[in-house]
Amino acid sequence: MFLEPQEAMPQTFVFSSVFSPSCSEQGQPNMGECSKSGSGDLIFQDGHLISGSLEALVEHLVPTVDYYPDKTYIFTFLLTSRVFIPPNDLLARVGRLCLAQRQQLEAGPDQAKRKSFSVKTVQLLKEWTEAFPCDFQEEKAMAELRAITHCITQRDEENSTVKKAVTQMTQKLLLSLAARSQLQEIWEKFHPSAMNKGAVLNTKSPTTQKDILSVCCDPLVLAQQLTYIELEQIHSIHPEDLMQILSHRDSLDNQRCQGAQTKIYSLEAYDNWFNCLSMLVATEVVKKKQRTRMVEFFIEVARECFNIGNFNSMMAIISGMNLTPVARLKKTWSKVKTAKFDVLEHHMDPSSNFCNYRTALQGATQRSQMAHSNREKIVIPVFNLFVKDIYFLHKIHTNHLPSGQVNFKKFREISRQIHDFITWTQVECPFEKDKKLQNYLLTAPIYSEEALFVASFESEGPENHMEKDSWKTLRRRPRACPPISDKGSSSTCRDSSVKLL
Repeated sequence: MFLEPQEAMPQTFVFSSVFSPSCSEQGQPNMGECSKSGSGDLIFQDGHLISGSLEALVEHLVPTVDYYPDKTYIFTFLLTSRVFIPPNDLLARVGRLCLAQRQQLEAGPDQAKRKSFSVKTVQLLKEWTEAFPCDFQEEKAMAELRAITHCITQRDEENSTVKKAVTQMTQKLLLSLAARSQLQEIWEKFHPSAMNKGAVLNTKSPTTQKDILSVCCDPLVLAQQLTYIELEQIHSIHPEDLMQILSHRDSLDNQRCQGAQTKIYSLEAYDNWFNCLSMLVATEVVKKKQRTRMVEFFIEVARECFNIGNFNSMMAIISGMNLTPVARLKKTWSKVKTAKFDVLEHHMDPSSNFCNYRTALQGATQRSQMAHSNREKIVIPVFNLFVKDIYFLHKIHTNHLPSGQVNFKKFREISRQIHDFITWTQVECPFEKDKKLQNYLLTAPIYSEEALFVASFESEGPENHMEKDSWKTLRRRPRACPPISDKGSSSTCRDSSVKLL
């Protein structure tokens, strides 16, 4: 069954209270139109922090004997503060504030307070290193981390609990950094060859050419394997990677951490997956003699993706079938029962800022929140639209208010949306991996855009002057990637030039 449309359309760019409250700490206001903190540098509204000076926001991050910041505030500020201050510099500021407090506590006789402060400081660093290990990739940051932990444990010889927590935190951080470093090496090894990959001559005869139906003829199984691949892809995307998009487009490259290249690769790989899937769908249709059956098969696959909550693959399939070389095949489409495809296109109708899609996404999100199984938790949004949403939110709201304070309300909403996305990426795939099918999906040759047109015109000849001119031009060109035909061999290439982001 398709997801039932929800009664209310979510307001994409309206600041929401869905995100956990960021102001549950002691001494913060809970109600009222607008109120200030004791220092006057933090402004709260209805219990939520909405603005403050950068200095006050940094101070708000650092725990004291009687105070520990809300987890939502920690995540939001650590994520979004990199727009204003590099993580290395933020860590240094936090270190100075911790050192100042530690010195004050050492001047007093209360050992319990000193221990309480140590425990809270380690907890803050633990949350930081677990959520954003990339921030500690530079030796400068690691040195600062060691200095802070040494400061808070040097006179707590009797406090083995704190020292044990520091050791565990450090070991976990090093393992995480090692894993990311390995991933970066993999990206760097394969990225250049993937980007520069040219035409690959395929000497197989047309009769031996495989198509997707020879590997899988069950739309549900294919949709499940596409979902498996999607979840693997998005699992490598981290919160700071998404903030990197905002920083990159604002030309704030100098504020990137050392792991920026890994981030670029992970986002580019996921974007490339969407484009390759679209081109694969188009290739499978134009190279197949039974094109009608292939079109109807992919329509069913897209429907199953929708029911699962895999909107990204669904959009990629629709995009592939809407590419001109496929869309122009009138004889093929005349034999297709298009009612189901019309429903799919209705869900992805771009009018009113993709209102129908957002309604379906809201339904999938609500299902995920109430789910009792991983199968029901799956939500894979259209990544291109998600990125555009957070970027648009970033552009239409200023970073600073007229008062000069940081517009924390804006960054809280950006953080909420990124937090939701990261929550979806952590869902464990409930489907068993089909190695043979996934190998086909990830390695099957696909046509370039030019080759798609050639195959399309060979299947159904040009009908108007524009198509005839295009066909003449294509026939005069040497075929770097000729399509499968009854006359000879075929050449295919995986073309990543069609960018949607």
